[in-house]
This record gives sequence, structure tokens and C-alpha cells, in this order.
Amino acid sequence: MSGFLIARYALYRYSDCQILLQCLDELTTKYPATKFVKIISTNCIQNYPDCNLPTVLVYHNDALKSNYVGVRSFGRRCTPEAVVSFCFVVLAFEPSPLQDFCVADPASPVKVNGLACKEPKSVNAEDFYFSGLHLAGNTSNTFGSKVTAVNVAQVPGLNTLGISLARVDYAPWGINPPHTHPRATEILTVLEGSLQVGFVTSNPENRLITKVLNKGDVFVFPIGLVHYQRNVGYGNAVAIAALSSQNPGVISIANAVFGSEPAIETDILAKAFQIDESIAALIQSKF
Repeated sequence: MSGFLIARYALYRYSDCQILLQCLDELTTKYPATKFVKIISTNCIQNYPDCNLPTVLVYHNDALKSNYVGVRSFGRRCTPEAVVSFCFVVLAFEPSPLQDFCVADPASPVKVNGLACKEPKSVNAEDFYFSGLHLAGNTSNTFGSKVTAVNVAQVPGLNTLGISLARVDYAPWGINPPHTHPRATEILTVLEGSLQVGFVTSNPENRLITKVLNKGDVFVFPIGLVHYQRNVGYGNAVAIAALSSQNPGVISIANAVFGSEPAIETDILAKAFQIDESIAALIQSKF
């Protein structure tokens, strides 16, 4: 997200470009390693065609009650006579890259929605490389499965590109337990074996969509929905999962509910799952 905005300010009304520029100067001083965009309303474009702002993209954001927010506006300054209605700093969500790459720099002190960019001149091939997906994961665990992730943590060059993948190995009857990816849709391709897969729709229906997949089959899990896989074949199974984020995240449902720190009170769990508190405490003890 380097090159985008890293602060959220309250909405202000400004009368001219000079005050807007002062706003941006303050942000630039506070965050010297980050480029900022000029935020304008459509009035600046429609009523002042001479407004000297190159590459302006304006979109409507219902959450801002019909205010218009421009998210790309780099380079030259606005002419003094142009009226700027709003200055509002926002966080962009998975924007299209504005440069060839933005290799992640986890050591950077800059805090953004993602990771700051590494100095381009220090980038090399290793930043875009990962080796090991030909190796089977160790499935000797409670679930009988192993996920080998390839995301921005393993390949820094994935930063800002909105894509990652994972290899998933399953022992016979092994499962990838119910979980969600809060930031990504997943598309799963079976390489070996047979998998029963499924996801659950949102409230109130909570409908289970499920299917048995065989070698070469593909299945999609929509972003944020609870989903799972189970090996129903006679031998090991292998799948490749592609995800629509460089950092999709994962929330394992059982771990999140029964293994949180600090723990959720047992009376809450007992009511939610319609069980005795002693049973809720017993389940918590396993996490």
C-alpha cells in the first residue's frame, strides 16, 4: 500500500486549493516516506476544467453520504481559482498497482494497510521466488492435513499484487477444518485424489453448498464464507489453492471460538451452542 494513504482524517470543507495543499503538506511532513493523493469533488472537474490535476479518478462512496473521493491525483498542483470541496484522507482497498512492483519491506517503520515498498534498486529475483511446492506437507497431525502457504510473507514481491496461493496435502480422511479467509476468494484445484468440499452461505439461510471433487476439478469459495475440505479417497490427496489477496488471512472457526486469548466466557458459548457450560469448558481445554 505504499504510495497510498495511511491516515484517516475527519471530513473537512475547504474553500480553495491552497488550504488543500497545506493539508497535504502536513501529511507529507508527518509521513515523509509516503506519497499522498489530492482528494477532490467532481465540482473541481465539472466547474473548473482548467484544474491542473493529472490522472484524476473520482468514484462515489455511499458510506460518505454522496461525497466524491478522488484516489489518484499525483504531480502538478491545482490552479488557485479551482474550488476544492473536500479533503478527506482514506485507506484504499486492494488498489491497482501504480508501479511495476512494490516488494514488501517488513522492516519499514511506515504503517500502512499492507506493507511498505522496498527500495526498488535493492530488489532482486529472490524477492519474487519460492521453492518447495513439489514437496509433500507433513500430515501427521490432528487434522491429517498440511497447508503450505505462498503469500507475501514468503514472497515479498507479491505485495500490492492481490494474489497468492497454497499447497494443501491431505492424509486419507484428513480434513482442512472449517475456516474463512477474511480478505480473499479462494479457487481450489485438485491435483491428486478426491475431496469433499463445501461452504456455508451467510445468515439467515446458512445453506451448505457441497460437492465431491476429483483430479483436475476446480471449486470456488467466496470471500469471507466458512468452508472446508475432506479427503474422501483411498490415498493421499493434494490441491492447489489460489487466493485473491497477497495476504488473505485465515480464521479457523474452532480455534477462534474456543481457543481465543483471553477465553470467551463459557456461559456465552453455552448459550451460543446450546450446550452445558461444563461441555464448553471441556472443549476450550482442548485448545
